[in-house]
Amino acid sequence: MFTGIITDIGTVTDVRNTDEAALITLTASSALEGIAYGDSISVDGVCLTVTEFTAEDFTADVMAETLRVSTIGNLKAGDRVNLERAMPASGRFDGHIVQGHVDGIAEVTAIKPAARWSEYSFTIPTAVGRYLVPKGSVAINGTSLTLTQVKDAGDATAFGVSLIPTTLSETTLGSLEVGHKVNIEVDVIAKYVERLVK
Repeated sequence: MFTGIITDIGTVTDVRNTDEAALITLTASSALEGIAYGDSISVDGVCLTVTEFTAEDFTADVMAETLRVSTIGNLKAGDRVNLERAMPASGRFDGHIVQGHVDGIAEVTAIKPAARWSEYSFTIPTAVGRYLVPKGSVAINGTSLTLTQVKDAGDATAFGVSLIPTTLSETTLGSLEVGHKVNIEVDVIAKYVERLVK
């Protein structure tokens, strides 16, 4: 489990495509401290398992389903990604419950910079957007954020978040542009509630 508090930014150094899967190697700094074979690391919000590592980088297997439902399949050498190690049982819970299981891909539709924060707007299919609520939690490329607005319109849901300078500088969200695609994980509690009340 993760909290959505990004602790490191990694850089993709190699992508090796295999039969319906891929091996991705990334450089990192603090995310490598105490790393071990089999550890879980969130890469842009996708929980991946460490299969190889050195003092400078780590490699992870990516299965076909992950390539299909996330932006991981579009990564190439040189791309920067948000990293978070799995939360220890004794760790601080600074964000919200994040599993590293991407629910869908959203598109950036608008960016409005302001003096102390910037407003980012996105759209996502309503099949995923129905789990979003104003002031609720969402993980965007693995980053825990609070929703400022949510509006359903036909087959799509428009939603927004406000990003403070720290978030813009300490994650890759500051490099997003209109048209970019991002990984979205909704609050898992909403999915459990829907399942139980059916």
